[in-house]
Amino acid sequence: MKYSIYLFVLLFIGLSFSHCKGPVSERPEILPAETESGHRLRGQAGVADDESEKDILRIALASKVHSTLVAAVQAAEMEHVLSNAGPLTVFAPTNAAFDKLPAGTLEELLKPENKARLANIITFHAAPGSYDPGHVKGVMGIGQATGDKVNVEVLDGVTTINGAKILASIKASNGYVHVIDGVLLPPE
Repeated sequence: MKYSIYLFVLLFIGLSFSHCKGPVSERPEILPAETESGHRLRGQAGVADDESEKDILRIALASKVHSTLVAAVQAAEMEHVLSNAGPLTVFAPTNAAFDKLPAGTLEELLKPENKARLANIITFHAAPGSYDPGHVKGVMGIGQATGDKVNVEVLDGVTTINGAKILASIKASNGYVHVIDGVLLPPE
């Protein structure tokens, strides 16, 4: 009897693993992926998968108006955060939003010695949970991943986050990206 139970368990485990793997040709390719700038993506962010719905990181990487945000995420080494399972809502400033910062601010933040400060600013742009446009409009504030809150207002039909206008909203596999026209700075 013991022998048949062990045999059954081994057979079950073997079949389970063989079904999980699937044929090699159907598995996502795992590569040391690189961005257009040559930056190497590590961990989950480095998994090449052209068949699934894009995650927040892939949406940002594909957007020409978010190259500054992508550079900041890479400088803070936070790619894995934007590619994890989530759900996550990211308020993504455009390149033009970063251009509104005082001269030299971005360059200073991108320095290696300011990595922790930059990571805090990026984290302030992310909220745990999946807030679609209707959910964002329906609240007065959203708790960010830093533990701070952002204020939400709807003025003349335009939704703003701490004064930055939401220009567009994109559904991702792991949440939502709301494109904004300003950089959100956490409270000091």
